[in-house]
Amino acid sequence: MGYLDWFEAHGKKHKKIVDKLSHLSDDEIIEYFRFENMVKNEPDFCPLYAENRKCHEMESLNCYLCACPYFRFDDNGLEFRDGLTIKSKCSINAKDSSTIEHDGVVHLNCSSCTLPHKESFIKKHFSRDWFEVMSKVCYYI
Repeated sequence: MGYLDWFEAHGKKHKKIVDKLSHLSDDEIIEYFRFENMVKNEPDFCPLYAENRKCHEMESLNCYLCACPYFRFDDNGLEFRDGLTIKSKCSINAKDSSTIEHDGVVHLNCSSCTLPHKESFIKKHFSRDWFEVMSKVCYYI
């Protein structure tokens, strides 16, 4: 599955949850997306939930902005440099991000970056429409 396919499928799962929570306040929706609650109440939202494993090692992980709004991707390649196809990168060059290279392809490794999983960040960029948040910064919406 490519980035775009995953992104669209994930956005649909996200919308289904937010629609179910439409009676809650914005803060209550953000709280609902806390890792511990999501593992318990939305086990199909993330494949890591089955292992009770976090994608980012942090105490208060919030899953509302899974797929960071600064993550740029193109399944065909964003750019080509030194014989390598760059398929993803960070638009703000976060100091905690790195890259993984294999078979001539470079992918962004965001596992050390916790920015989009902090509730203060989520509140700053919050919209009940996940695609709206992502469309402000993502290439493919």
